[in-house]
Amino acid sequence: MHKFTINVAALTALAFAGTAVQAEDRVLNVASGGSENMVEYVTDYLGPLFEEQNPGVKVKVIGTGPGDAGSQKILEKLEAQRAAGDEEWDIDVVVGNQLKVAEMVEDGLLASYRDNIETGKMVTRDTADSALGVDVSGYVMPMFHSQTALAYNSDLIQDPPSSYDELKSWTEKHPGLFGYNGIKNGMSGLAFVVGWVYAYGGDPAVLQSGPYDQGVASSWSGALGDLKSFNENITFTPGNAGTLDMLNRGEIVMGPVWVDMFYTWQADGRIPPSLKLQLLSPGMPGQPYYYAVPEKAQDADLAQKFIELATSPAVQAEGIVNRFNWYPGIDAKHVKDSLDPAVWEKLFSDVTPDELAANGKPFPIAPYFTDIKEAYEQQVSN
Repeated sequence: MHKFTINVAALTALAFAGTAVQAEDRVLNVASGGSENMVEYVTDYLGPLFEEQNPGVKVKVIGTGPGDAGSQKILEKLEAQRAAGDEEWDIDVVVGNQLKVAEMVEDGLLASYRDNIETGKMVTRDTADSALGVDVSGYVMPMFHSQTALAYNSDLIQDPPSSYDELKSWTEKHPGLFGYNGIKNGMSGLAFVVGWVYAYGGDPAVLQSGPYDQGVASSWSGALGDLKSFNENITFTPGNAGTLDMLNRGEIVMGPVWVDMFYTWQADGRIPPSLKLQLLSPGMPGQPYYYAVPEKAQDADLAQKFIELATSPAVQAEGIVNRFNWYPGIDAKHVKDSLDPAVWEKLFSDVTPDELAANGKPFPIAPYFTDIKEAYEQQVSN
């Protein structure tokens, strides 16, 4: 194997080499972006399960970190191996975020494999085919979907707003009791703003799929002016956790949250069971992490087999829903029979699979996403 000049490539190679395996073992190398719990998911659960079902296989995983930066490191490693002319690349499975996996597809770094695995037929959400405006159909399988929704105190609100229109009216009657963090210190608030632009800023399909037109942002003035007025009746929170903290303390009674974070806090007793969820129409955004296979993976067949297991109904039920409270990457209807009815009821009683399919939206393509943030700073924050 060539030695690479990019530091992360060398570090990744060393990390993969650092775990001793028997000479006869087949080695499956997994590079995972995301938080540490995603790496632990492979090392503690998914990897051992795959090894048990495939004697003579050793799964090795290296974590590259959360957010765009973590997935960027994987992209750089693949680019370096291609530039070095390697016939085989020593990453077999990529776990990456939307933006960077989309860039990997555009750069020709990934293989099309979804039609080769049985679970490929179980994916229905549009994020399996389009990632921030990039056609990724065939190249990805969603590991999970995270989703934002409106959390509210059901002891105080029996009929919560079901749309952005109803929320606007509600906050006028109940000033200060809705809270979000604007567009800083947490993506839940930014997701709320994106949903607002989807609702009032023109055709959301264009923002989600393109093509990009720099002039579109000028059409958002009315929507953002209304948002500035809306903000006069709300409470600003310090971030994702801050919104949940303020809901728990009763300082606000409603605010946008990440669904998986909400249920994890509720399971830990950090927020009361009286807090419920509502997914506003015409939609609020969420995002997946993807499984992908590099174009020249050294063991592509084994990689596909690993992803097929990872996206099977039983593993999605136990690993994704039970362990992390994420929404499954495959259609939820395939997972239902593998879940305890109480778990299904908990995850899908407030936001049903049909509501998720109708109102769970992707984030906009990257240039529109940037435009939304800049327009908010110029027209709403000032």
